[in-house]
Amino acid sequence: MKTAELFKNKTVFSLEIFPPKPDSDESVIYNTLDELTDIHPDFISVTYGAGGGKNGCKTIQIASDIITKYNTLSVAHMPCINLTKNQAADILDDLTAHGIKNVLALRGDISKDTIPSGDFKHASDLVTFIKEHYDINVIGACYPEAHPESNNLNEDIKHLKYKVDCGVDHLITQLFLDNRYFYDFKDKTLSCGINVPIEAGIMPVTNKKQIERMVKMCGVMLPSKFVKILNRYENNPVALRDAGIAYAVDQITDLIAEGVSGIHLYTMNNPYIARKIYDAVQNLLSQPLTYAENS
Repeated sequence: MKTAELFKNKTVFSLEIFPPKPDSDESVIYNTLDELTDIHPDFISVTYGAGGGKNGCKTIQIASDIITKYNTLSVAHMPCINLTKNQAADILDDLTAHGIKNVLALRGDISKDTIPSGDFKHASDLVTFIKEHYDINVIGACYPEAHPESNNLNEDIKHLKYKVDCGVDHLITQLFLDNRYFYDFKDKTLSCGINVPIEAGIMPVTNKKQIERMVKMCGVMLPSKFVKILNRYENNPVALRDAGIAYAVDQITDLIAEGVSGIHLYTMNNPYIARKIYDAVQNLLSQPLTYAENS
């Protein structure tokens, strides 16, 4: 099944995990999956390596196991900035051989110390390549507060429109902490003619340093309410975790009420947090969509 088909009759709820580092115990990720799949997400996406590492073989294996062992739809992340077309074809052939029909096409991070060596300058180039050669559902990333390398949101949305026109079937946003940015972004995408489903990417806070690092990397604004949570509970890990869960639940509740196509939860491989959030919103997710919400 392809993820684009999931949005027809429901609010989609999906999860993201990352593979273990090369020298880590691989059983840990499967223990995590044992707990995550028990909440029956619509799909689970698997990032390409841990911490940006070139660990794609594990990505493919885990994505395949999610399908075969856990009977859950999976998505494999595929950054392309350092891939030749032949290398991309090898990866896509491997994905297809493992029954993986859903790919998150990404440019990938550009290292300051290394000149990109691949045939793909942008994610849109990979999208075009996939659609020309494979029967694969392609997911794209998007940025409610604009990509850090864009001059402004309007410029970024023009690039996003081109990427969608190349064949993206659905979109997942980068994290955001203020829903107003998402709603403004959604209005602009509709005005620009982008009509594919857009899932809202939600990252619950687990510790102050982690979220501050992500915010700095992604260029995300910190709402004053969120800053107060960080400052008040930064020395109390359990209280910060619980406050972060409550904040994420509030975000998701508001998004579902406004008819969001789906929620993509960045789990950080923490099944406890994912389950707490799912338990709090599962009744909202089960509500049937009206025509307006599903359009």
